[in-house]
Amino acid sequence: MFRKKIMSNLFSSFDPSTSISFSTNWISMVLILLFMPNKFWMSESRNSMTKLIVKNLIMKEMNFIYFNKQFTLNLQTIFMFILTINLMGISPYTFTSTSHLSVSMAIGLPIWISLMTYSWLNFTNLMFSHLLPVSTPPIMSPFMIMVESISNLIRPISLSVRLSANMIAGHLLMTLLGNINEIETIYLISLMQLFLMLFEISVALIQAYVFSILMTM
Repeated sequence: MFRKKIMSNLFSSFDPSTSISFSTNWISMVLILLFMPNKFWMSESRNSMTKLIVKNLIMKEMNFIYFNKQFTLNLQTIFMFILTINLMGISPYTFTSTSHLSVSMAIGLPIWISLMTYSWLNFTNLMFSHLLPVSTPPIMSPFMIMVESISNLIRPISLSVRLSANMIAGHLLMTLLGNINEIETIYLISLMQLFLMLFEISVALIQAYVFSILMTM
């Protein structure tokens, strides 16, 4: 009974509902829009310059994969959306929606279907060539084509599971450290939580980048 109570409290931060009548945790997905000042949308503000720098960096990375600006902008939007949700989930009393597989799959599956449809219709020969790695022995060619096809088919599932698992793991560590209440270890726990918070911020950034880049591979 005691173990079940601990596990219930440990995973309570991933419960999307706060009451029977209204769910407020999902508001964290769009809460960032309330904190954006009007100057953020102006053409010559410091915030817009920061946004432009981030946009150019992402554009430069993704242009190596797709030279189509429409797809690059879509992937850039997905990157910023996932990054915003991950960072909002680190804040106290907020809900990390990307920790739920239904949310990450809802993001990854439509993107993967649209990219595969566009690529196979417009770059058929190139897509066939990607199924066979360079310098593969002829006897291994059928096996490698089958492996590459399977890995391509399960890519949205694997990326969604990776995103959700990393978000869950970091929040569980923070919850476990926060439940240690000994007075003699309060400073040590505070220092560990500070480093873990910085680690969570880096994980949020890396996972958004990895999800956006690997989805196009």
